[in-house]
Amino acid sequence: MSSRRKFLSTLPVLGAGVVLAHGNAAAGQAAKQMPQSNAESYPLKDGWQFRLDREGTASAAEIGRNGDGWEAVSVPHTWQTLGREPEFVGVAWYRTEIAAPEEWKDRFVRVEFEAVFHTAQVYLNGQGVGEHLGKGYTAFQCDLSPGLQIGQANLLTVRADNTFSNTMLPRLKSFDWTNDGGLIRPVNLLITPRVFIERVEIDAAPNLEAKTAQVSVRAMVRNTRSDVGTVRLGGTVQREGSAEKQTRIPEKTVRVAAGATQIVALDAVTIESPELWHFDAPNLYDATITLESENEKHFLSDCFGIRRFEARGTEFFLNGERVRLMGLERMAGSHPEFGMAEPAEWIDANHRDMKELNCVFTRVHWPQDRRVLEFCDRNGILMQEEVPAWGPMTFSKIDANLLAQLTTNGLEQLREMMASDRNHPCIVSWGLCNEVDGKNPNSRAFAHAIAKEARAADPSRLLTYASHSLREHPEEDMAGDFDFISANEYFGSWYPGGPPELRAHLEDLRRAFPNKPIVVSEYGWCECQAKIPPGDEDRVTIVNDHTQVMRESDVVAGAIYFDYNDYRTIVGDHGTDALRQRVHGIVDVYAGRKPSFDALRTQASPVEELVLSPAGDAWELKLVTRKRLPGYTLRGYAARWLFYGYDDLPMDGKIDRLPELAPGATITLKASSSVGNLKRVAVEILRPTGFAAARIDLDLSKPGELARG
Repeated sequence: MSSRRKFLSTLPVLGAGVVLAHGNAAAGQAAKQMPQSNAESYPLKDGWQFRLDREGTASAAEIGRNGDGWEAVSVPHTWQTLGREPEFVGVAWYRTEIAAPEEWKDRFVRVEFEAVFHTAQVYLNGQGVGEHLGKGYTAFQCDLSPGLQIGQANLLTVRADNTFSNTMLPRLKSFDWTNDGGLIRPVNLLITPRVFIERVEIDAAPNLEAKTAQVSVRAMVRNTRSDVGTVRLGGTVQREGSAEKQTRIPEKTVRVAAGATQIVALDAVTIESPELWHFDAPNLYDATITLESENEKHFLSDCFGIRRFEARGTEFFLNGERVRLMGLERMAGSHPEFGMAEPAEWIDANHRDMKELNCVFTRVHWPQDRRVLEFCDRNGILMQEEVPAWGPMTFSKIDANLLAQLTTNGLEQLREMMASDRNHPCIVSWGLCNEVDGKNPNSRAFAHAIAKEARAADPSRLLTYASHSLREHPEEDMAGDFDFISANEYFGSWYPGGPPELRAHLEDLRRAFPNKPIVVSEYGWCECQAKIPPGDEDRVTIVNDHTQVMRESDVVAGAIYFDYNDYRTIVGDHGTDALRQRVHGIVDVYAGRKPSFDALRTQASPVEELVLSPAGDAWELKLVTRKRLPGYTLRGYAARWLFYGYDDLPMDGKIDRLPELAPGATITLKASSSVGNLKRVAVEILRPTGFAAARIDLDLSKPGELARG
């Protein structure tokens, strides 16, 4: 006991105030990142200590007694960042104190880890309370109440291990990103009644013809008591932030066995005239489910969107309207000083860049941070989220036993990803794997096992496999087994060729898959081979020329540029330690913009042409929307005029609300200003979300010239 007291005295902050400070300081932020509840939820950000275990042999008991060599850290945290231990792969320990007040005696306490890469063992007061093995990007919870010492300080300890593994995904060194170890996403303390709603699953299906939507909710009810519990469940659905009338979900009474978790399907309700979710109109609803049990009451709220995303023939349709989509992929964990332990501000800034780049469609190679999904829900980015099976080495030359182990791991990651993320309207497809050799029988067996599980659990979303093995005999590739074709193309960088070869490749894909949408799921320019000289000029060329080929081919339903950022990776061919990277992005690892940023922003705009010219005493703007790639109807857009005069500052302006503009439409606008000595006129075409889809600037010091954008 004396050694424990000695340890506790070394912690930077102690007592119940540690927990309360976490909750009060970050309550508003946390409420936006996770479902809301009348339960107490405290982000465990500060008050942690950390140390490496270079031999990987320490036990929880030894760690609990040891007061030397610890460093105070905040969570999220990884040790593989600039100035730390970027090359260390192995075991590290984290510990913090939880002071349990008397009022928790009749409550149930859990700790939630949003992600620990990649294997975690969790201990409370030296006793194991849970583990999460080989699943580094999905959330998990551990029950603390059975071992919690009320009225005392409790030691929470976590052993994190990021050793490369042969039996998990991503497998060994088959992948192309960083393997940052640690508590890489937020940790939350959850305090609820002893009978509570663990989570809810929400399905919202619009009837576009009837202009209604059916909302179905399933509640996962957990009874931690030692006796059978009778619970009454009900709820409401309402537009988020709206004062409109709530739609009530009828009550249902069920009995839940002692120590059991039970799925309760509530009666579906109909929403009249729903506001649909769209990347240009990301409307959200709240579902609040209430549980009453004896003298306890618990509610849980989560947001969702009502939308339909489907593949019909060779096209995508969003809410019944054909859309041809463009965007780009972001590689998380690439800031050298944050790594995978990204702060909310960095996530927000990167994704605002993506919106400025006219990104409405993205994919990711592994399950994402909740804060990423929250941004995409609220700001309008369609997402494909994937199981982290990456690279042809993954299933190459393996026996049936190893294939079974990898499949089991993949299924577990899929289930946890879907359980955590299925209510997010931004997610429109589940990715099964990436570049695993689509003609390998092992790869095909794995992908079909994942697809079968995904289809049964969530039939509303599309499934796809991103293939790099479609250049020869594409009809033999498993890419054709799923809902749409995802083809990664790197003509000119990873393999020879250019626009002519890309054009022929797209024609081959259409012949091989005549009845499915085709997405170019990656294209770009990687400075990762000795033959490739440095410089961004070739990246600009790829952005312009390859996008134009895809646009002209009339084959491509979607295109995702790879990628947003130069990214940290275990196979980096430039830089060292925390800056080991692939130079692949339109921004560098610190988000510094390259010339290719503006090139992609222009190519991904739904506006094909802006022409600004003098028209007598006014100025005339001609706007033409793209017919295809990207091609979608512009609704709720506006043109913001700004007139710059004194000291080249904005002195006058106006906003024109644009009518609905179909792909290929043309419109002409005029504006004038009474301000004298004008220096320039600027116009931005604004999306309903406030991000600029296009911009143009006319310099009046050069009379007689037109401005084109």
